[in-house]
Amino acid sequence: MIVGTAGHIDHGKTTLVRALTGVNTDRLKEEQQRGISIELGYAYVPLANGDVLGFIDVPGHERLIHTMVAGACGIDFALLVVAADDGVMPQTREHLAILELLGVERGAVALTKVDRIEPPRLEAAHTEVAAFLATTPLRDAPIFALNATAVDDPGTSALKDYLSHVATHSGSRDSAGAAAELFRLAVDRVFTLAGHGTVVTGTVFSGQVSVGDAPTVMPSGISTRVRSIHTQNRPAPRGSAGERCALNLAGIEKRDVRRGDWLADPRALAPTTRIDVRLRVLDRCRITLETWSPLHFHLGTSHCLAHIVPLQDTHLGVGQSALAQLTFESPMCAVPGDRFIVRDAQALHTIGGGVVLDPFAPARKRRSPQRLAYLDALERMLAGEGIAPLLQHAREGMALPDLARLSGKPPKDVPLPADALLIEARPERCVILTAHWRALKHEAAEALRAFHAHTPEEAGCESGRLRRIAAPALPEGRWRALIDELVDEDTVQRSGRWLHLAEHVAVLSSADEDLAHRLQPLIAAGAFDPPWVRELAAALHEPEEQVRHVLRKQVTRGAVYQLVRDLFYDSDRIGELAERITILARARGTITAADFRDAIGLGRKRTIQILEFFDRVGFTRRAHDAHVLRTDGAWGTVGQPGPEHAEAPRGSRES
Repeated sequence: MIVGTAGHIDHGKTTLVRALTGVNTDRLKEEQQRGISIELGYAYVPLANGDVLGFIDVPGHERLIHTMVAGACGIDFALLVVAADDGVMPQTREHLAILELLGVERGAVALTKVDRIEPPRLEAAHTEVAAFLATTPLRDAPIFALNATAVDDPGTSALKDYLSHVATHSGSRDSAGAAAELFRLAVDRVFTLAGHGTVVTGTVFSGQVSVGDAPTVMPSGISTRVRSIHTQNRPAPRGSAGERCALNLAGIEKRDVRRGDWLADPRALAPTTRIDVRLRVLDRCRITLETWSPLHFHLGTSHCLAHIVPLQDTHLGVGQSALAQLTFESPMCAVPGDRFIVRDAQALHTIGGGVVLDPFAPARKRRSPQRLAYLDALERMLAGEGIAPLLQHAREGMALPDLARLSGKPPKDVPLPADALLIEARPERCVILTAHWRALKHEAAEALRAFHAHTPEEAGCESGRLRRIAAPALPEGRWRALIDELVDEDTVQRSGRWLHLAEHVAVLSSADEDLAHRLQPLIAAGAFDPPWVRELAAALHEPEEQVRHVLRKQVTRGAVYQLVRDLFYDSDRIGELAERITILARARGTITAADFRDAIGLGRKRTIQILEFFDRVGFTRRAHDAHVLRTDGAWGTVGQPGPEHAEAPRGSRES
C-alpha cells in the first residue's frame, strides 16, 4: 500500500512521516535550511507480514500544487494532515479536492501539534475537521490527535498501528490481473547512479515489468531495457501495478527522460495532442470555462498547457460535469479512465478534474451525435460493460491495437463479445460485430449492382473506386478482406482489375468470338490512337452496332477498355499509358495535360480523355489543374493489378 500525505504548508506532514518511518523525506539542502518541502519525499516501512508500506510526502505550498498532484496520482491511501492550532486552511481544502478528483477514497486524518493547544481547542478542531470531511469520500476516516515531535506519542503510535493494519488487510493486487494489463509507470524522478547508469522512479499504474523487458519512454518513443528493479525500496525481479518502482535502464541517458514521461509497454500508449474527457468543475470554483479557455493540465506526473472546447454547450460553469475536448500544443499520452486535474491559466486555483475518455479525439465533427454516442460508449466501457458498446458504434470495426490501447490489455487478452469477428485485415487485425460486417458486404454488393445498372458497358468497378462508392470510411485493409470474402463466397468475381457480379460477365457466341478476334489486332495496332467503332466497322465490313456490341462484351472480359463512347483501347496499351503516367508522377509529383500530351504525342483533347479515364477508374485523381497517383486503389504502379490480385482467385474469369 502507498500512503500519500496531504495538507497545508507547515502543518507537519514531513515531521509526521519521520515519526512514522524514521526517514527524513526532506533530502534537499534547501528544504532542510528553509524547513519546507519543495520536492516529493519517499519513505518505506517493513510490515510484519513481509510487505512494505510506502509513503509519499508532498509539498504543502500553494505554488507547488503541481508537485503535490504528481505525488498523489499513484497513492492508495490519503493521510490528511491538519494542525490543531490552525485548523482547516486553503491548501487543506485544495489538497482534499484534488484527492477526491483523483479517486482516492480511503484515508485517515492526523490532527497534529496538539501540544500547542488547550483541550477545548482540540475538541473544536476535531469538530471542525469532521464537519469539513462530512461531504467528502473521507467522511468516515478516523481522526488521530497526536504530537509527532514527542517520543512514544500515543496518537502517533495509534496512527502507525492503524496504517499497518489497513495495509496488511487491504490485500495485494491480483498479480494475474496485472499480468493481463499493459505496463505503464508514471516517471516522477530521474537520476544517474554511479556504476549503474540511468535510474527512473515512479508508481506503476498498470501491468507488470520484469528484468530484461524493453519498455518505451513516452511520448518521445525512445526504447530502453530494464537492467534491475527495486520495488518498495527492495530488489525484485519484477514490479507490479500499485507498487513504487526504481528501474535501472540501459540504452538511455538521463537527458532522454524526465518527470511527466511514461515508461510503458510500446502497445500501451501513443502520442496525441487532442483528448476527449468528462470534466467536472468544482463547486467552489468561480471561473466559467468557455471555448478555448487556457488551462494547466495534470495527469499522472505530467503537467502541460491545454485549451478546452466544451462539447455539449458553449461553456462549463460552477459545479457542472460535461463532455469536453482538450487540445495540447505538444504531444502527451493518456488512456481511457485516467484521472486528471485542471487549474486556471495562472496556475493559482484548482478548477476541477475528470476522466479521460478518448485519447485520440478528432478535430472535426467532435460535437456530432455519432461522436457523442461513441463517447457514451466509452463511458459505459469504463463502467464495466466491456468493449461491446464501442463495437456497436464502430460500424467499420476497430483495429485490435487500438482496442488494446483503449482497454489497457495486450491484444491477445482483449475480451471479444460472442457476436464479434476478428478480421485479418493486413497490416493489422480488426474486430467488428457480425451484423456490421454482413451489412458492409451487402452494401458493397448492392453498390456494384447499381454500378452495373448505371454503366453496363464497363467491365466492372475497380476496387478502390467501389470502396469510395460503397464504404469510403472503411480502411483499405478491411476493404480488401471484405472483397476477398465476397469473392470466396462467389458473390463478387474478379476479371483482371475489375470487380463484377457473376451475371455481368459476357459470354460470346461463336460469331461474336470470331469478330472479337478480328477486332483485337486492329485496336492493338492503333496503339495510343486506335480506330473508332465506325472505322473498325468499315474495315471489317460489319454493322457498327454489332461491332459496338462485341466490344462492350470484350470490356467486361478485360480485353479492352472503353475510353469514351465508341473509342476502345487494347488492355496492353492502357498498361503502357499507366506506366508513362507513373514515370511522370515520380519525376514531377503531378501530371499536367501538357506534360502528358508531350509524353504520348497525341492532341490535347485525346490526352484529356485519357487522363479523365484514369481518374474514373481510380488510378489517378484530379488535383486542381493536374492529376496525382492514387495510393488506395488496386492498380499497381504501372497500371497492373496490385500484389493481392497477381493471381486470379477462385471465381474470377480471365479472358
